[in-house]
Amino acid sequence: MLNPNPDKMKGKPEPVDVHVGRRIRMRRIWMQVTLTALADAIGVTFQQVQKYEKGTNRVGASRLQQIADALVAPVSYFFEDMPGAAPVGGDNRSGQKKLQPEIIEFASSDVGLALIRAFSQITDKRVRDRILGRVKALAKQDPA
Repeated sequence: MLNPNPDKMKGKPEPVDVHVGRRIRMRRIWMQVTLTALADAIGVTFQQVQKYEKGTNRVGASRLQQIADALVAPVSYFFEDMPGAAPVGGDNRSGQKKLQPEIIEFASSDVGLALIRAFSQITDKRVRDRILGRVKALAKQDPA
């Protein structure tokens, strides 16, 4: 019989729920789908979608499938790059590095998504390189 985890804090979302919620938000914003549109597509209120995105409420398997269908993504997308998770198959055969949590958090923010979207529309490699150089220079000057 499984025993409850005594270290579990009441009311605090589990890290996996927070991660899945961030990935839902990131995909929703990337696909330019509003909270209301996603809520309508899966048959819940927009407040419920907000709770899913914050990790406050867990997303059940069937609901996650509905979200994946509405956002045109495989269910596995929502678990990708989860901190502390072992790679599928026990090793990282793809040779790809796992993204750091702060990168995922930035990429799922409004500013991060807007920056990624705008930068990805720049096709001239020289322009991209100049922008990257300026961003790095600004980062070095930032006192924070």
